[in-house]
Amino acid sequence: MWCDNCLLVFPLKGGAIAWGVLVAAYSIAGGVFLLISGQYFFFFFPEWQIYGGIGIGVGVAAVLTILALSNKSYIWIRVVKFLWPFVIVISTIRAILMIVQLQRGKDKIVWECNNGGQVWTAEAAASSVSKTGSMPGGFCAAGFNSLNTAFIISLLVDIACQIYMYFLAWRFSKRLEHYSTMKGPFYGGYYNA
Repeated sequence: MWCDNCLLVFPLKGGAIAWGVLVAAYSIAGGVFLLISGQYFFFFFPEWQIYGGIGIGVGVAAVLTILALSNKSYIWIRVVKFLWPFVIVISTIRAILMIVQLQRGKDKIVWECNNGGQVWTAEAAASSVSKTGSMPGGFCAAGFNSLNTAFIISLLVDIACQIYMYFLAWRFSKRLEHYSTMKGPFYGGYYNA
């Protein structure tokens, strides 16, 4: 038996577009945040740029999915259906690396908070002169454990949202395949012998 609405929160096309907007918005916002302020949390030079770039890449995949859904393109829905598993695997690897690197950089983040929010470097740690920094405001007030818990939960929610986006793209693709040969009520479609 074919189930058209299994595991769907909203109607398939409109709900998938809305879900894609949600995934694109938080992925692009998170990617931009990491590109701008990632050096306060990750301490090897290109690391935060790679994480931010992956976040923006997830946002681009979500925008492509929105466009494929909005014009009912069978070719583009197959492209994003092929693309999402790679995006999910890369995002999962990124999430694991981010969690491990946050744990490794715990002392450096605490040092940044204790020294006015300046970026940790070996030179800054050796110096007794404190420079004013621009670490995002609420992170030091919350404490490292709260920051770490928030990062872990948000990364897990991110992976779950991406998996559901892939499911919606797959489901829409199957709907297009299943109903491509059916004819509508026009020109005797229901009554062809």
